[in-house]
Amino acid sequence: MRKGIWLLLITFVSIMVLSACGTSGDDSSNGSTSGENDVEEGDANTTDEVYTIGATQIVEHPSLDAAYEGFQKALEDAGLEVEYDFQSAQNDQNNAVTIANNFVADGVDLIFANSTPSAQSALNATKDIPILFTSVTDAVESGLVEGMDQPGENITGVVDLHPDSIKQTVEFIDQYFEGATIGLIYSAGEANSVAQIEAVNQAVEGTSLSTSEATVGNSSEVQQAATSLVGDADVFFIITDNTVVSALEAVIGVAEEQDIPLLVGEPDSVKRGGFATFGIDYFTIGYRTGEMAVEILTGEKTTADIPVEIPPSMQLFINKEAADAQGVEWNEDWDADAELLEKE
Repeated sequence: MRKGIWLLLITFVSIMVLSACGTSGDDSSNGSTSGENDVEEGDANTTDEVYTIGATQIVEHPSLDAAYEGFQKALEDAGLEVEYDFQSAQNDQNNAVTIANNFVADGVDLIFANSTPSAQSALNATKDIPILFTSVTDAVESGLVEGMDQPGENITGVVDLHPDSIKQTVEFIDQYFEGATIGLIYSAGEANSVAQIEAVNQAVEGTSLSTSEATVGNSSEVQQAATSLVGDADVFFIITDNTVVSALEAVIGVAEEQDIPLLVGEPDSVKRGGFATFGIDYFTIGYRTGEMAVEILTGEKTTADIPVEIPPSMQLFINKEAADAQGVEWNEDWDADAELLEKE
């Protein structure tokens, strides 16, 4: 009897030991598989991270659109996977404020602010989310940064006005249209524009030129403003004012009808029918802003590490067809000095 009991006990213990070994082996195998999956998933998250960028633009016109295209191309070239939320304010400052607040509520990784009003709205909405701007004429005067080499804790970018652009445009007018009155049309509500108009008037001092101004509140008033300058203006100079540039065709129509040469602030407006500009390439400044975005998103730098930059270069662009349409007598010097653009 006792011998039978002992045999039963030994058999029971053996079964329990074997069972425990089998369970331990299964756990070890499962643990190893789980660990491998965790590593693979972690690697996937690191290499395939998707960034969300809120892109805010005050209005859609060729120059701003080109800057946005350049920005996107830089991130594409860097191999970053990005989801964009593009929003146009339709030239309404209140819309720009709403767009910026929505980006903050959505928790985007970075805000691309394409124009002065867009950048101001974004900065007012957040002090935490990185903001990169372009198509801004004077980042200091507009309150975006304290100085070109003093970017904000969450904002920096590339301005769209070369320091010599307005000065050289005025010198060009003084040389080839001596004694002319320059007709200026702009929105007094755009800090970007007010700064440029002041620069034009300063550049005119000491030359044979004078200025005559007309302001607009929205794009529907541009044609009337241009017409009001007929009789006073010998030359039009349309700066990079978003309101006026978005309705540039209205000014072109008056310029061609009245034989008034139309100088503009950037090459895209030359392609649309402006006569000439000392301008920059908006795709290029957008691309450089995108390179900044790559550095920030990957953690290589912060906005505070990147000074505000100016356009890398500037040159004379002329539309020969537009010159003819606006009664401009062609000068042979321009064949050598200018890059000739055709009207689109």
